[in-house]
Amino acid sequence: MEETFEIALTVNGVHRTARAPARRLLSDLLRHDLGLTGTHVGCEHGVCGCCTVLLDGDPVRSCLMFAVTAAGHEITTVEGLAGPDGAMSPVQRAFRECHGLQCGFCTPGFLCTVTALLRETPRPTDEEVVEGISGNLCRCTGYQNIVKAVHRAAELLEES
Repeated sequence: MEETFEIALTVNGVHRTARAPARRLLSDLLRHDLGLTGTHVGCEHGVCGCCTVLLDGDPVRSCLMFAVTAAGHEITTVEGLAGPDGAMSPVQRAFRECHGLQCGFCTPGFLCTVTALLRETPRPTDEEVVEGISGNLCRCTGYQNIVKAVHRAAELLEES
């Protein structure tokens, strides 16, 4: 029998604990143990960005990170981007307004990535947007509307 460890972390502002083996990936802990299925798993090699979550505000690939290494940290998943009242964040609103999604599989990773990008670079140029989202792959949209959504999100954040 594989040894399990108690993992205590804050997820979307709520202190959570779970028992998991040392080899459990953060993506699996979030999805299977904590029921946060908004974090998608695509390539399982850290290439596609679908599993991106925020670790203490920085984007990380949850499919490459062991859950035990997240102990004591703050994790924000796509479910945690909305306000406490359920209102969509400016980034979520911008993706909806600008049709920055199609099938939606990659969207949670993009939303987390863009949230961190705009925190770091509030008024990005097109080049900074392209560089900022370059680690996330989308097979449907062609990226034009995603880039528009990032700029729109920057406007919405500036207005708030």
